[in-house]
Formats: sequence, C-alpha cells, structure tokens
Amino acid sequence: MAALFLPVLPRMLARRFALYLDLIRWNRPAGWLLLLWPTLGALWFAADGWPGWHLVVVFTLGTFLMRSAGCCVNDVADRDFDRHVKRTAQRPVTSGAMSVKEALGLGVVLALAAFGLVLTTNCTTVLWSFAALAITLIYPFAKRFVSVPQAVLGVAFSFGIPMAFAAVQAHVPVFAAWLLAGNLFWVLAYDTEYAMVDRDDDLKIGMKTSAITFGRFDVAAVMASYAIFLAVWIWAGASRSLGVLFYVGIAGGAAQALWHWRLIHDRTRDGCFKAFRLNHWLGFTVFAGIVAGYAMR
Repeated sequence: MAALFLPVLPRMLARRFALYLDLIRWNRPAGWLLLLWPTLGALWFAADGWPGWHLVVVFTLGTFLMRSAGCCVNDVADRDFDRHVKRTAQRPVTSGAMSVKEALGLGVVLALAAFGLVLTTNCTTVLWSFAALAITLIYPFAKRFVSVPQAVLGVAFSFGIPMAFAAVQAHVPVFAAWLLAGNLFWVLAYDTEYAMVDRDDDLKIGMKTSAITFGRFDVAAVMASYAIFLAVWIWAGASRSLGVLFYVGIAGGAAQALWHWRLIHDRTRDGCFKAFRLNHWLGFTVFAGIVAGYAMR
C-alpha cells in the first residue's frame, strides 16, 4: 500500500517548495536587488574600493535572505488586507495555501541563515543586525499607523549601508548616515510608484500609503525624491574624488528617473508598476558608476 503513495510524495514536496518560492518572491528578484545595489555601493565607499570577496558574498546572500524573511513577515501581517487587492489576493498565506505558522517558520529559518552570515564579520555588525531585524519586523505594521510608511521602509531597505561600514571599519561614521538618508529618498520614490498602483484598493480598505498622503502631488514627490537621492550620492562620490565614470553612472541614473516620470505622470497602473519594477536598473547604474569610479581613480 505504501508503494502506491511513493510517486505522490515528490509531487507534494514540489508543490510545497513552489509555494515557498512564491512566498519569498523568487520569480520577482527586483525586490532584493533594490536592497543589494546601495548596500554594495556602501561597501565600496567603506573600503575605499574593492572590499574583498568575503564581504561581497556575505552581504549579497544576506540581502537576499533578509528580504525573503521580510516577505514572510509582511504577507502574514497583511493577509487580511491583501485579499481585497487583486494583485495580492493569491499570495500563499492570503489565499490559505500556506498557514501563518508555516510562513513564519520559514521566515525564522531565513533570518537565522542571514544571522549566521553576519557572525562571520565582527561584533559591531552583529549588534547592528539586531536593529535591522527590529525595523524589518516593524515595517509591515507601519502601514496601519504612519501616513507615509514608505519612509519606514526606506530605513529598513537602507540598513545594509551602516552594516556595510560596520563590517569594514568596525564603526559607523556620519558619512554612512548621509548615504542612508539619501537612499531613503530613493526608496520613497520607487515605493510611492508601487503604492500608486494600488491606490484605489488601499483607499477602500483604509491602508495608509505615501501615494494617498501626497495626493495630486504624488508625481512631484517621486521626482523630488529621485533628485535628493542622486544629489546625496553625487556628494558622496565627489567627497571620495571619484572620476568621470562615476558621474556617467549618475547621469545614467538621472536619465532613468526622467524616463520614470514619463511612465508615471499619467498615473496608469501599468505605467507606475513598470517604473517600480525597473528601479533596480537605476540602482545598478549608480552602483556601477561607483565601482568604475574607484577602478579608474
């Protein structure tokens, strides 16, 4: 009798594994890439050039793992809201395909794996990792109480910056705080674009977002946020005497920001979602400029 069920077991495991991949947005890598590029850029600034393979691997894998853990927490926290939004109604926890306990269990495993990577660095980075975990847990609930929860997300998505400096220098200088502040505005820009996609649904269910708070000034707020982000990172590169290739990267990022204005100025769902989805290329372009600037210095 047991032999009859053996062929079924691999299919069941495969379906479960597919649910886990869906939960952590495996097929939508833009999310963790948005965290990765400023984190790696901070690593280059902290090391004043190439930071070494150990830290590159630690922060690349750690970024992926923590973003995946954050998805688990976010989907559990938002499960009652997500069922009212067409784009999110079929997420594993929201649809009932996965239990809250199972999703949180996966999140714990991923977070512990990321913490294991942090333990290969130094005590300062380990201490900062606890603050990073705290802001990761806080953000999903900020959408209920904060008018611009994207600012909270901006801190969460920028926490790799002080951790990169901690890993390289064993302390976090004021320079890192400026980078974090600048990157916060980039997060505010792209996550407002994301919020513009769901604005109608969010209004119905009482969710707070920057797209709702900014109202008719949403597009202006997005473009101003892009400008502040680029200005801060221009200052950062100039203070390190990075050369022309750095500014080529910044110009490429600025050109993409202007293209995003064309995508969002009519406030269509497709245009706003496309702008959000492609933001990781903007981040990559700025990061590539930093790497090239150091290489040619």
